Amino acid sequence: MSNEREHRRGLMLVISSPSGAGKSSLGRRLLEDHQGIDLSVSCTTRPPRPGEVDGRDYHFIDRAEFDAKIAEDAFLEWAEVHDNRYGTPRAPVMAALEAGRDILFDIDWQGARQIWAAGAEDVLRVYVLPPSMAELRKRLFARAQDSAEVIERRLARAKAEIARWNEYDYVLVNDDFERVYAELTYIYRAERDRRLRNPWLNEVVQRLLDEPI
Repeated sequence: MSNEREHRRGLMLVISSPSGAGKSSLGRRLLEDHQGIDLSVSCTTRPPRPGEVDGRDYHFIDRAEFDAKIAEDAFLEWAEVHDNRYGTPRAPVMAALEAGRDILFDIDWQGARQIWAAGAEDVLRVYVLPPSMAELRKRLFARAQDSAEVIERRLARAKAEIARWNEYDYVLVNDDFERVYAELTYIYRAERDRRLRNPWLNEVVQRLLDEPI
């Protein structure tokens, strides 16, 4: 039975939120606690933030190289956000799904929509809301990763991003991190067990039907 279970198909878990609402923290915790899921490493034209490492957090490339990859159809999805481009390399994601591994995407609604269009049956979409706009502002300033000007631009875009909440399968309000993380974990584990993602069950069912009573 254990070998049969290895033949499951992976899923693409998309987590989106306005900047500062908590999607990255939730995603990191999920990666730490579950061995069967990997983080999709996107390409981006923005410069690295303090502590970020090329190839681990993002593949940092210039706009010319990014445009070349678009022309080659090398991205599963791509979008321009806050004057920078972000894109998901297609080949490693497809290989992971075939191998039965899950892929986590920390992306915005534009990327989520493109990934859904590329393979809806493989996609699980979760949106994370802040408890209030005041709390969102507080979190953005507290993490001290961006200038005040950038933070104000992120806040200005937040409501337009939040308005896309109904394009997602599940929506969580991040007013208590531990509770929301528990809900995310439950959703993820339940989705892993969906029939369509576990084709090995066909053999089990057939064996049961063929066995004499």
